[in-house]
Amino acid sequence: MNTPPSPPGAERTDGSSVQIGALVPLTRPGWVEAGQHLLAGLELAVREVNDAGGIAGRPLELVVRDTAADPQRAAAAVDELARLGVAALAGEYHSVVARAAAARADALGLPFLCSSAVLDALTEQPTAWVARLAPAQSHGWRIYADFLLSAGHRRIAVAAEPSVYWASGARILRDYLAPRGGTVIELDMRAFAPAAVCDELVGNRATALLLLVGHPEPAVSIVKSVRRDQRLAEIMIGAPAGQPEFAEWATLLGDDSAAIPFLRYLPEGLSPLGARVETALRERLAEAPSFVAFEGYDTVAVLANVLRSHGADRARTAESWQRVAVEGTRGLIQFSRAPGISVWQWAWPPIQVVDRDPAEPDRFRILHAG
Repeated sequence: MNTPPSPPGAERTDGSSVQIGALVPLTRPGWVEAGQHLLAGLELAVREVNDAGGIAGRPLELVVRDTAADPQRAAAAVDELARLGVAALAGEYHSVVARAAAARADALGLPFLCSSAVLDALTEQPTAWVARLAPAQSHGWRIYADFLLSAGHRRIAVAAEPSVYWASGARILRDYLAPRGGTVIELDMRAFAPAAVCDELVGNRATALLLLVGHPEPAVSIVKSVRRDQRLAEIMIGAPAGQPEFAEWATLLGDDSAAIPFLRYLPEGLSPLGARVETALRERLAEAPSFVAFEGYDTVAVLANVLRSHGADRARTAESWQRVAVEGTRGLIQFSRAPGISVWQWAWPPIQVVDRDPAEPDRFRILHAG
């Protein structure tokens, strides 16, 4: 079932379906490829739910809204979807956008299962209405910091753009690395052209450069500049936020796309369910599915389980987060109250540090597991 973004007025309001509002970035400046993978996972799971009889005999239906990486647009979409009567919200990839959506969902009393966003403070105050599948940034990025230390890196530069998400990531790395002998050198990308980053790396004797910047730009230009600079032949480039996960990265950078470690939320080996879903997603996407596609599938698997058990009542859905126990594509999904996290959290999905193999850039190498 391919569900395109629904035009205004096209939603079914006769009560024949149980509707889930889906928030996904499908146009720029959103990370479109991530949005497409997230939507593919959501849609595949909806199709399978309906093939198995739906929700107590009623079809499950996605009502899709493109957030385009815009927090205000996402908040407006939440308002609209709440008025349309959706039973719950699903999705979103960008952390800052998901934060805006979560704030509105909390204010409106609309259950929101966030698929992919990792920002720790997804809501300002603890909320019963929001749950999350992706690991919190503090958890995943500390695992990445452990990887850096184990690989011998102590002087680590971060090329960072201004945003709550990037600032949070830099702070997590700095706070974790400093007591362990690591130094984080922050390069404000408002002040440096990609080529000028190279001089800063040499001057600061950095052995690693982390890309805390947008995709494709300026990330791609920074990689090209560093790879061309003979003084930096030994430096490691890393991308904890996962820019190299998607095929566009390899297309834009070719051989330069490889050996750039990033975080990925997959187990070392997929279960039979995960393998079956991977095959179906690969067919749907005409390429290897990213971990984001699995997050989309698991989101609907959880919501369908809750809706079957408790109906489409929003309050009962929110009350049920703590009782969820659903076998997802990447393990048993259960939610708890994790310290410092304001939403119901799956603690934790599997986490890997991987990169693209220089000998075969379409193949991923697992470098570290958390």
